Amino acid sequence: MKRPRKALLRGLLGLALLGIVLALADPARVMTTFRQANPGWLLFGLAAGIASNAISALRWRALARWLGTELSPRDAQRWYFQSMGLNALLPGAVVGGDVYRAVMLRKAGQNALASTWSVILDRASGLWMLCVIGGFGVVLCAGVLGAVTHLAPAWLAALALAATLAWLVLPWLLPRVLRLFPGRRGGWFDPLRAVADRPDFAAQVATQALMSAVVQILSATALAAGALALGVRLSPAVWAFAVAPIFLMAALPVSVGGWGTREAAAVASLAPFGVAPAAAVGAAMIYGLYGLLQGALGALAFGLPSSQSSESAPFP
Repeated sequence: MKRPRKALLRGLLGLALLGIVLALADPARVMTTFRQANPGWLLFGLAAGIASNAISALRWRALARWLGTELSPRDAQRWYFQSMGLNALLPGAVVGGDVYRAVMLRKAGQNALASTWSVILDRASGLWMLCVIGGFGVVLCAGVLGAVTHLAPAWLAALALAATLAWLVLPWLLPRVLRLFPGRRGGWFDPLRAVADRPDFAAQVATQALMSAVVQILSATALAAGALALGVRLSPAVWAFAVAPIFLMAALPVSVGGWGTREAAAVASLAPFGVAPAAAVGAAMIYGLYGLLQGALGALAFGLPSSQSSESAPFP
């Protein structure tokens, strides 16, 4: 199947899923929920979302520079928010924007492999920390989730804690893993081997972990604020659990900007805590609108991608 057809199919699949979720949640109730939204919480959530992505851009810059590329703070912010605009408009969730960032870094004269790895590791860093937070959320919500999974809460908490701690230390084991597979010089993994042998490897991983934790906490705050605007009040522990499936589903390359998959995940993950489908869909849609607004603001503040740059990026 040709790429344009694949892109169209992904977009239609996401929109179809969103339509199904809306139908199940009752569109009238969703609209009623939106009309009652609190403007103050909506603005607070938008501010948290902007802060989250501004720090994400700085995290990417720190990682890119560590890999040996030059990237100014302004270019990091500009390309990151431009990529958000592309993510919101193109099928494939975060894939299109990630490709764009790597292409722009290469077009600036930086090493192609290092540029690509900077984006891959930046995305992996965020997803890694998201799973860590979600794992701790399972531990804290084991009482409720145990009834859903038919597992004793103590066993569920113990299993989740063990898996989360193992996942947490995984990045620090990268040097040992690379030594098991030496490979040849000039290969795809050369940038990783170079940084894994540096004495500051552990410190850089810790820096990435800290920045990714701040990013995910701010993103969770944005989602929770959107829910608060609709009258949904949940504990931080619930949000720690719920953000993992919601954000992971939104990142799947099967929709446009995560629409449809994000809302379906919100309904499924918040239902055990008594959140009505209409409210869950509304909170997820508000978070999606935050992304659209940030993409538009990024385009206004930093300029739209040039047509030459856009054509150079091999979007799926």
